[in-house]
Amino acid sequence: MITSRRTRIGALLAAPVMLTGVAVACTPLPGAPNCSAFPDDNVWHSDISKLPVDSHSAAWLASTGATSGRKLHPDFGPSDDPNAPYGIPVTTVAGSHAKVSVRFDYADESDRVPYPLGSDIKLESGGDAHAIIVDRDACKLYETWDTRKTSTGWAAGSGAVFDLRSDTLRPNGWTSADAAGLPIMPGLLRPDEVEKGTIDHAVRVTFSQTAAAHVWPARHDAGSGSIAAVPPMGARFRLKASYPLTGLRADTQAVLKAFQKYGLIVADNGSNWYFGGTADNVWPEGLLDQLKQVPASAFEAVNTSSLQVSPNSGQARHSG
Repeated sequence: MITSRRTRIGALLAAPVMLTGVAVACTPLPGAPNCSAFPDDNVWHSDISKLPVDSHSAAWLASTGATSGRKLHPDFGPSDDPNAPYGIPVTTVAGSHAKVSVRFDYADESDRVPYPLGSDIKLESGGDAHAIIVDRDACKLYETWDTRKTSTGWAAGSGAVFDLRSDTLRPNGWTSADAAGLPIMPGLLRPDEVEKGTIDHAVRVTFSQTAAAHVWPARHDAGSGSIAAVPPMGARFRLKASYPLTGLRADTQAVLKAFQKYGLIVADNGSNWYFGGTADNVWPEGLLDQLKQVPASAFEAVNTSSLQVSPNSGQARHSG
């Protein structure tokens, strides 16, 4: 759920800390075999398992209900309407797909270029009406929210275009289809990677209260609280290594291992501990049921400032 996107406060960076490694050989995207969700060295693929706990971890967990019995909630899965599963759909198109002009509510923070929207593009059912489109030939990612076809053409809240082969971030202070100014697609769990156990990226998560500040790699914020009390956009949370996985389904273990290695990244305002996945009817109910039993108290916030190479790049340092 997206609220006000107009707050703009410079990114807050903590003191340098221990470095860790990043993933290699990123998994190709379904339907786009020559594209991956950004380069191997991108922060979405950073191994955060050895990073130090952030000094604000306890306060952030308390503000999100983690210490009051809150549990994880997968914000995706089958629905009663087989044509409208929960989650955010991703549509892959050819570079030749027709592109249209889009009118944006927040035009000053949008990439005002033609977008490959059309009747064949799946929109998120209800809620934010996200459109996530991958151009498989150019390896470009187009994302919009509050996407709608009007009597005068296409319109959306805002629009962002990302080069999937580049680490370049959006201008600081600019929103995207998520309030953090980050891309949505690389933070979505997909059935193919969960089934194969090849998850190599962080996952987007929402919280009802966020700070009026953002930390790298986020570019925008839409909160009102203090960073000392509530998490900022871009904050990263890791499932503790001590969390027991024995006896869980293989696909559940794959997801939780990814949460231990890559973690969750605060990407938008919404319900506490709702994490993202694609809109697909093939998600197993057993997997979803087990994920819903994971207590938020099993997570901790980590300090990722040591990974930053440049404030305007998503490239992450690693230890070699």
